[in-house]
Amino acid sequence: MGIADRKEREKLEMRAKILDAAKHLFLEEGYSSVSLRRIADSIEYSPSTIYLYFKDKDDILFALHNLAFQELYHRQRQNLQIADPIDRLQAYLSTYLEFALDNREYYDLMFIQYAPASKIKEKAEWRYGRRAYEALRDTIRQCQEAGYLKSVDPDATAFGLWSFVHGLASLIIRHRLPMFSANQREKLAKQAMEMLNEMLELSRVQH
Repeated sequence: MGIADRKEREKLEMRAKILDAAKHLFLEEGYSSVSLRRIADSIEYSPSTIYLYFKDKDDILFALHNLAFQELYHRQRQNLQIADPIDRLQAYLSTYLEFALDNREYYDLMFIQYAPASKIKEKAEWRYGRRAYEALRDTIRQCQEAGYLKSVDPDATAFGLWSFVHGLASLIIRHRLPMFSANQREKLAKQAMEMLNEMLELSRVQH
């Protein structure tokens, strides 16, 4: 490995180290309570080192969001090969829940942890977040073109279905189901998804 390759690898490793430290601090202490100095101290570097990789704390949050949405989008892409739009829609929703439960810390930062979205709004290249949503909305439009889910607005339907699955994920991730055991929670979430899928199947039957 040449000098240039080694330096590039070291840069990538340091960037990943900063992001990992920031992710855990944001979750443990809250985004607003964590400073760049706090992140730097946790990895035993000076704040000036952080600035070599990120402009500010919002920039770090944006990078974490992008990593998470990139993983979600890549998972969702596997569903593109499903020809029937209703089957594909069901697969998208199930994949979303699986992603949330497999990546609980990332999901918390993406959708639950309170943090300003100013950097996300500024960044036109936040393509993975948009693509994940657009894949869901476009599939709903294709369902309509095939005669399913008639007389509904695609964006409103995407928002409603997304909210349903997000609610399941959030209740489990944030431990808001003390009346159920850990095993029951995920079992009930799967049963709720089955109920949602049965409702979507009704549009196929009626068609």
